[in-house]
Amino acid sequence: MKKVQLLIVGGGPIGLACALAAQKEGIDYVVIEKGCLVNSLYHYPLNMTFFSTSERLEIGGIPFVSINPKPTRPEAMEYYRRVATSKELNVNLFEEVQEVTPKTDHYIVSTSKATYEAQFVIIATGFYDIPNLLNVPGEELPKVTHYYREPHFYAMQHVLVVGANNSSVDAALETYRKGAHVTMVIREGEIGKRVKYWVKPDIENRISEGSITAYFHSSLTAIRETEVDITTPGGVVTIPNDYVLAMTGYQPNFAFLEKCGVQLSADLKKYPTYSSETMETNLGNIYLAGVVCGGMDTHVWFIENSREHADRILANIADKLGLK
Repeated sequence: MKKVQLLIVGGGPIGLACALAAQKEGIDYVVIEKGCLVNSLYHYPLNMTFFSTSERLEIGGIPFVSINPKPTRPEAMEYYRRVATSKELNVNLFEEVQEVTPKTDHYIVSTSKATYEAQFVIIATGFYDIPNLLNVPGEELPKVTHYYREPHFYAMQHVLVVGANNSSVDAALETYRKGAHVTMVIREGEIGKRVKYWVKPDIENRISEGSITAYFHSSLTAIRETEVDITTPGGVVTIPNDYVLAMTGYQPNFAFLEKCGVQLSADLKKYPTYSSETMETNLGNIYLAGVVCGGMDTHVWFIENSREHADRILANIADKLGLK
């Protein structure tokens, strides 16, 4: 069994920020990441541009220099990789945390590769691994995906995009510009208000001119091999379809939180219990950091406003260890 003062679950930007803060405090730590470094960013669309400027994505006070007004996915991945390697952060990749068991004065953390004894645990697991399902007939077909990577694959195909926020709009515009026949199904009556300000006029103009077809106040109700059914205010519409991009959002791993013993609110939001000052949960010495703090409200926390969680948590841990 490996002993460590602090075990950090998740090797994304916020997990790395926690590692930097632990390193600064002289606290023995390890980061456990089930995938590659910044795994969620790796699975983002290849051409994604961040809403934030580069300085707001910085962690540990390490400058993030971008050649663009808004940094791109490749730039961000390179930045976080350089942070991890140049600071020699202790990160174990492709190792999944499976169970966190409380003992008298520590936790036993079982992973796919080892067992650890940790006095403190930080859960910084993000939310990108579990998509919100449509729960409609045919969703299990191979032509349906909840993740969009790049547009070329969809050239000359009939593509249905579900949703009206950033991921949906990016997928619709990029596939359209590669020659796809794009239809959007939007539950509300307009494009989402949180869509990037430089992209929103583009998608609205493409819809207005008829280059992209959009059904507002509508929902996808059935998926078949070569067509789909859309329930609209005017009735059910059936259109040809080759691929469905269901950009319906994602959610944290609530089952893992509950298995650890973190209390969640009883409503549909599933807000986890934690102190806003120290980020400590209802379980002593287990903390939450990053997007996972928002429950189903995954749009509340981002890198730029949750990177400070690292300093709050490590200040509390340092105080408990008598380092302050």
